[in-house]
Amino acid sequence: MVSLKELAEQLNYKIFTMVDPEAKISGGYTGDLLSDVMGHGEEDTIFITIQAHKNSVAVASLIGMRAILLCNGRTPADDMISSAEQEKIAILGTEENQFTSSAKIASLLEFK
Repeated sequence: MVSLKELAEQLNYKIFTMVDPEAKISGGYTGDLLSDVMGHGEEDTIFITIQAHKNSVAVASLIGMRAILLCNGRTPADDMISSAEQEKIAILGTEENQFTSSAKIASLLEFK
């Protein structure tokens, strides 16, 4: 497990919002089909996606995910940021694609 702060610092992610920097991340789920994420995502993980809207926050909140990583240089809309702050879900950003981001996070978390 790593904290959100460690994850953002070590992987050089942009921070759009982070209410609880010490929240722990135990894994991740990569996807853009929100119904798939709802069915397979897990609590205390990071949602890796290009879906930069407040519905992504709703899905992450429903599951108990700690953060959303927006890939490919996507930026969140203002309503996404305010929803994330209310739900205490961090939104991070990267220029990298989802494949590269997923691999780096898995490596950081020492998944085999």
